[in-house]
Amino acid sequence: MPLLKLATQLQLERCPHCGVDRPNLSRVAHFETNDHQGAMPRIWSAYSCARCGGVTFGWMRKQDGNAEARALYPTPQEVDEAIPERAKDYLSQALNSVNAPAGAVMLTASAVDAMLKAKGYAEGSLYSRIDKAATDHVITADMALWAHEVRLDANDQRHADAAASLPTIDDARHTIAFAVALGQFMFVLPSQVRRGIKDAKRS
Repeated sequence: MPLLKLATQLQLERCPHCGVDRPNLSRVAHFETNDHQGAMPRIWSAYSCARCGGVTFGWMRKQDGNAEARALYPTPQEVDEAIPERAKDYLSQALNSVNAPAGAVMLTASAVDAMLKAKGYAEGSLYSRIDKAATDHVITADMALWAHEVRLDANDQRHADAAASLPTIDDARHTIAFAVALGQFMFVLPSQVRRGIKDAKRS
């Protein structure tokens, strides 16, 4: 997490709730807590987004003199560098446009499409390629089942299918959660394993 100050305004690139660019996050609460032994004094600040009303919490150590945030909740989400660049770009845009759910779903479907193509699954519909990846044990059967439970019907949105209902923000969030998990399973975890093996050999 980049260095952030818990001042009267919290300077984030995006609201963790609605994804709006350069949000107006004003402090609405400021208080201190401690553990049961009085050994963990922390100062908390709560910030409300002027657009969506979502609240972001941050805390600093009481002894810190620079008001530097040690953590934020919810944590602003970023796409891991291990995910292929094209998929990473689509998924980053989806995360930043969740407040426009139809667009976010299309971007997420494009991210999933790019991930599958990076693994050699380029033929057929998005769902058929997900099922093929599960058959080949590239992903789990449960992940393929999850894919069928979320909104990846980007084709309906592009062609304004009259029979297809427009996605909601919750639909977009569920779809993004699937895509993030897919990226973690196919790219991030294998990258971490390879890095762990390399580090172990050096020690």
